[in-house]
Amino acid sequence: MNEIETEHAPASIGPFSQAIVDDGRIFVSGQGPVDPETGEIVSTDIREQTHRTLKNVEAILEAAGSSLENTVKATVFVTDMDDYDAINEVYQEYFSDPYPARSAVQVVELPIDIGVEIEVIATE
Repeated sequence: MNEIETEHAPASIGPFSQAIVDDGRIFVSGQGPVDPETGEIVSTDIREQTHRTLKNVEAILEAAGSSLENTVKATVFVTDMDDYDAINEVYQEYFSDPYPARSAVQVVELPIDIGVEIEVIATE
């Protein structure tokens, strides 16, 4: 296993890596809408949160020598399923056909006060 760490995405807030590369796959830990420069949540708007979240995922994949287009699986955690359509609108700007396999799960809360968190698995 090799750890991936970049200053272009927020630092982990617990005992976990931003990503791990193992056997040709990149496992990116759940990312949220935190600006890596300020450490602050970017907005309360779910579209802006989704953009920042995916930019953070993208930065980690790039640090691993990969990209969003190599994503094979994504998991979206959302605190309000009423935001699902807005999240999808933004999501489509970052991924293209064939889209990665994906799950979307509503959760009661996330570790910080955000509306969306996304984790992915990608190839190198």
